[in-house]
Amino acid sequence: MSEDNKVPTLPVPKPRTRTNRKLLSFLIIFFLTVLVILFFQSSLSRISRIDVEGNVLLASDSIGQASQVAVGDRFFAVSSKTIGQRISKMPMIKSAAVKKMFPGVIHIQVEEFPKVAFQIDPNGKKQAVLADGNVIELPAGSVIPLDMPILTGWTDTDPNKAALCKILGEIPQSALSDVSEIKPDPSESYPDKIKIYTRSQFEIHTTISYLPDRIDNLPGYIAGLAEDHISNGVITMLEVEYHTPFATSGDSKTDNKTDSKTEPKTTPKPTPKTTPKP
Repeated sequence: MSEDNKVPTLPVPKPRTRTNRKLLSFLIIFFLTVLVILFFQSSLSRISRIDVEGNVLLASDSIGQASQVAVGDRFFAVSSKTIGQRISKMPMIKSAAVKKMFPGVIHIQVEEFPKVAFQIDPNGKKQAVLADGNVIELPAGSVIPLDMPILTGWTDTDPNKAALCKILGEIPQSALSDVSEIKPDPSESYPDKIKIYTRSQFEIHTTISYLPDRIDNLPGYIAGLAEDHISNGVITMLEVEYHTPFATSGDSKTDNKTDSKTEPKTTPKPTPKTTPKP
């Protein structure tokens, strides 16, 4: 066959690689967008359950309202940190930790301020006093337990009462086991002076600011008085007592002088009396 009779070669079309990739990318984005829209329209994107734990004094519904989220709200609309901050602003709540668990579960763990004392309001209703100074009413007919002090003579607006409650929350319960009543007794020298009555028939005069450093020694000190057959009286825990360290040999400058670095004694200053508690 001659060269003139040969069939001409047809041009081979180039593959449309770039066009196909663009189309594929568009389809992927389109389907992802559809899936996202369907997801946010479905129940999977909504809060299905709110769990509250750790609350004893506050109702779970009250905590749920303070969180400002509810079942059916969008799960991703608010962060766990924001929810925790809202709950922590509630009176009686010491701290709050929030954890989101997909799908749709919000777990709230709260820590309430502990009960530190009891009181009876002017209407005769029994109330529990918390470490932050807030009070809650006890159910009608409930009996006040003897494991915490009773506050008498205080007003709810007294800043010393709030300071006392905070300190009571930091003191071990064992150190307060003998304390039956605490009442204010301010003076010109000691604006935060208080009177403490014990179940062992002693009356302690001290201040709120002195209480953390001295109350730990009270049970042992009263036990020592009992060994000396002293069963009632007044114990004053006000003025700080100091001791003078022994002077080192050859240091004549410290002889018969009070060292400026002396430490306060932790032993209270007693003034036993035979008059029983009023």
